[in-house]
Parts: sequence; C-alpha cells; structure tokens
Amino acid sequence: MIEVIRTNSQNQDFVSLVKRLDGELAERDKEEHAFYDKFNNIDVIQHVVVLYENQKPLGCGAIKEFDNSTMEVKRMYTIPENRGKGLATKILTELETWALEMSYEGCVLETGKRQPEAIKLYVKNGYMQIPNYGQYTGIDNSVCFKKTLGV
Repeated sequence: MIEVIRTNSQNQDFVSLVKRLDGELAERDKEEHAFYDKFNNIDVIQHVVVLYENQKPLGCGAIKEFDNSTMEVKRMYTIPENRGKGLATKILTELETWALEMSYEGCVLETGKRQPEAIKLYVKNGYMQIPNYGQYTGIDNSVCFKKTLGV
C-alpha cells in the first residue's frame, strides 16, 4: 500500500533519503556539487513529504517559501530501483496540493542538466522552463522551472 505523509525535515526517513540523494548528486555533479550543496540545507524545512510503500520509505520532496506567493520545490528524490512507477509525480502532486492549501499560487524549482529524468518529470507535470533565478543565474548546469497552481 502506498502512503504519502506530510512531515518536516526532522523526519528520519526524509533525512536518510536526502543522504542518498546527495550521494547521487555528488556523483553526477562532481566538482560542482559543493556549489549546489550550500543551497540544500534541510534543517529548517517545515513542509516535507515522504512516500512509503508497505511502510518502506521510497521517495521524498519538500517545499519552502520562495516569496509571498510562491513555494520552491526542493529535495525531490525516489530511490533508483523504484523510479519509473509514478512515485515522484505522487510526491510532487502532494507538495503542490499543500502549497495551494496554504494559499500559494505557484511553485518554482531548479534542477540540473545532468538529471534528464527530473527535467522530464517536471515538464510532464506542467512546469515551464524559466530564466535561472537567484543563485542559479548564470549557472550553465542549472535549469529552472515554474508552475502556476490551481489552473
């Protein structure tokens, strides 16, 4: 049975999944990983989703306020052996629903060109590429997206 729970960054399953995510990203991004890592602190994230199947954590994601009308999607991850089953879409949908419930109008996110499966996920779920924002401006490996919620 699949269950998606809302929690925060203190959830130990989330912490474990993020460690796996960081390990995978370090391999993909090599020397650039340190740059990205400094923007991915999870200590203060209050809006976290963990997906379980038969009580085993298989994936996660989080949102944090970007501005007063937008949340930023962070720390999306599905363990490799469970990819391609629609689990990331379930996580993303729950994050978007949560953002809407808190009266946010949209979500933004950044991913890397070295994560083509992530880019495919976001495009499939209605995200449109936008110019790189904030700390990602001018970073060649970064790709930024935005989605207006509730339309």
